[in-house]
Amino acid sequence: MRIRTDYPRPVRTIEHLWIELPDGCRLAARVWLPHDAEAAPVPAVLDAVPYRKGDGTEARDATRYPYIAGHGYACVRLDLRGSGDSGGLIDDEYTEQERDDVEAVIAWLAAQSWCGGVVGMIGVSWGGFSALQAAARNPPALRGIVAVHSSDDRYADDVHYIGGCVLASDMVHWSACMTAYTAQPPDPALVGEGWREAWQQRLESMEPWVATWLAHQRRDEYWRQGSAREHYADFACPVFAVGGWVDGYRDSVLRLVENVRGPVRGLIGPWGHTWPERGAPGPAIGFLQEVVRFFDCALKGVENGFLDEPRLVSFMQERIGPVTSCAERPGRWVSEPAWPSPNVTTRVLSFGAEAAPRSLRGLQLTGLEGGVWCGDGGPADLPGDQRTEDGASLCWDFDPLEERLELLGHAAAVLELEADRPDALVAVRLCDVAPDGSSSLIARGVLNLAHREGHDRVVALAPGDVVAVRVPMQSTAYAVPAGHALRLAVSPTYWPWVWPSPEPVTLTVSGGAVELPVRRPSPGDDALRAFDVPEWAPDPPEEVLASGPTGRFVTRDLAVGAAETRFDWVDSRSRLGASATELGERNVVRFRLVEGDPLSAAVACEVDVDLARGEWRTRVEVRSTMACDREHFHVTTELTAYEGAERSFARRWTHEIARDGG
Repeated sequence: MRIRTDYPRPVRTIEHLWIELPDGCRLAARVWLPHDAEAAPVPAVLDAVPYRKGDGTEARDATRYPYIAGHGYACVRLDLRGSGDSGGLIDDEYTEQERDDVEAVIAWLAAQSWCGGVVGMIGVSWGGFSALQAAARNPPALRGIVAVHSSDDRYADDVHYIGGCVLASDMVHWSACMTAYTAQPPDPALVGEGWREAWQQRLESMEPWVATWLAHQRRDEYWRQGSAREHYADFACPVFAVGGWVDGYRDSVLRLVENVRGPVRGLIGPWGHTWPERGAPGPAIGFLQEVVRFFDCALKGVENGFLDEPRLVSFMQERIGPVTSCAERPGRWVSEPAWPSPNVTTRVLSFGAEAAPRSLRGLQLTGLEGGVWCGDGGPADLPGDQRTEDGASLCWDFDPLEERLELLGHAAAVLELEADRPDALVAVRLCDVAPDGSSSLIARGVLNLAHREGHDRVVALAPGDVVAVRVPMQSTAYAVPAGHALRLAVSPTYWPWVWPSPEPVTLTVSGGAVELPVRRPSPGDDALRAFDVPEWAPDPPEEVLASGPTGRFVTRDLAVGAAETRFDWVDSRSRLGASATELGERNVVRFRLVEGDPLSAAVACEVDVDLARGEWRTRVEVRSTMACDREHFHVTTELTAYEGAERSFARRWTHEIARDGG
């Protein structure tokens, strides 16, 4: 790994820049650009997110954008409307207003004297969403995007729903996070005397987003707007889509490579939700070099062959045993000329046709060893040994493999099943069982059975009726060693990933099959260009003032049969060197459920964020809970804001939202 300072073009920074929108709202930006860009204009590269350029992302931005700028680009980090130091208000994610603003900013950048009229976009997570949504609108100045760990499908592939089931692990927690983040004030040093009034307007306009998300439990127009997959035909600029096998958004890379008809390349590494030049689990790669190569090709017209290389490059993961974390994943890089790939065929393993149907009354705590939906490579991200989960599931073991088997893409379970309740779900897991009996998760998927005919409708089950369903699993690249066996595990519960059905469910499976995406080695694998070693700009001065333990912790109350899973996501405080601003965050979420009682399911989130510099001190505290009864979800959110030691705002919201087939 190398820290790079000798860029081809020296870089200067514009710490704060106002961009005025057509309606008069001003958005705040930071810009890194070559020192001679006024004389020799360069393409602009935009990253548009609501995470506070002045403090929230200052450290990560400063390790990345000076590097790209030094290779001949004006990198612009924008605070979206209603966030950070920008004016206006924000009332949800990925709105039409947001897309209008980004399109206006692209046009503004193209007209600047230091920009040559060409713009690209880059971003991880929200920034990747923003780039995809902008590309779907095809503004004339936008000539290429890099979308990292993001999605083209807001309903089925984000923090809200999975397989039509409420994503209990993330939905209310993410709402609590965004309530806290967007409720922070603009910086008085930049906004001036009106900062307090602007902050009060933000606080008074706040509404927890989870209430809106839960009000749309089917794929309807609310979710279709802002989902780039609805507009594949409108993509005109080149796309570089990047994901990781530990990240929650991995599937979008395969969809984009398959469906975007213009120039597109996909890259999926072993990483979690982080930038690949510092990817965890490793190996990290020289990702910033890849970004520069892409933008050189897409924005400058350099004939460097980037878009002629394989459309999909992915990391084929070797089995490492059931471990909950690892620093580096063993494996190798493989290439595909297209997706679907001619190197991948479907192998079908059938089961149960000649045996009696098998039934299982689901244990509500099945899923505790599932790890996280969207990991960042930290401790306890990965699923542990699946034997406990397998013991609480219907399992079918196939014969041990005579030779190594490589999988790439989506496995799926095709099941003939019945349930004894009208509202039910099914969770499927494909596992690698070693000769010693240990069980490693390969892939998994869930399906709300009321959505078996589509996520835009609810068709209740008739108890006792046999239905045929196909349950796709999240994509993977995984090599099963010779001598190991594949196992399909099926259960009607998967907590705390998905919200449980309102009543305990007995699931009966009479037969089915597993569809495996089997990959054969390709000559293109050996011809792959090796990645460069990771490089980045020097880390900005930052003093760590406090750092608490993070990770996943499970406690059980044996007297009542309850389990609590606690995730400590963030517990830190640091001082940023450039501005001497102190930034603190504590972020904890707890999941509790009593075995046998799905209505006991509860999620509790605590998110505290604070800022301090000299005598200026602010703090925002958010407490959010989610629970249920048979007919409703119950969500409460409390927001408290402090200036210094004085409480300046407090509000509590209570929402009761009808369950809609789940």
